[in-house]
Amino acid sequence: MCGAALQLARTSTSRPIFEHSLRSFYYARLIAELEGTVNDAAYDEELLFAATVMHDLGLGNFAQSRARFEVEGADLASALLADHGVSGGDIDRVWEAIALHSSIGLADRMGVLTCLTHRGVFIDAGRLEGLPEHITEPIRIAYPRQAGDRSISDAILRHARRSPAAAAPPFSLAAGLLLQAGDT
Repeated sequence: MCGAALQLARTSTSRPIFEHSLRSFYYARLIAELEGTVNDAAYDEELLFAATVMHDLGLGNFAQSRARFEVEGADLASALLADHGVSGGDIDRVWEAIALHSSIGLADRMGVLTCLTHRGVFIDAGRLEGLPEHITEPIRIAYPRQAGDRSISDAILRHARRSPAAAAPPFSLAAGLLLQAGDT
């Protein structure tokens, strides 16, 4: 399942988005380790890998802009997990983690998987702190982020512009980006 998730993310998203997804996993895993969450009964490293690596599938080649990118990504990830025999409860946990990964104020109040996915994603996006630089340096060296890279926000805008009513509902991240870009 992890190999299939990695392959799907690698082949359906751009390299910068794929590498963001990998960094998100490593950051989420580091948080879990530093905070002792790896010893929590609710912690599942394979599900964390699946959720973080596939959290931006809604910005990839298979998304059709029929819903918010977070929801489309969650649906695509769920299909892959079902194809690999993952239990319904675990599929639901991954779906939630992906669908809520950009939901500030919500994701961090949900279960371990959703919270870690959100925090890993936002640490990579530079929106959260909490990991010492000396610990994150190997990740930044292995998967460098290009200065000024707008690939994620540009992909969200492309996705939203194909079907604004469905893909950029009011108050969503996509709607905010459309507003900043001057789209009405």
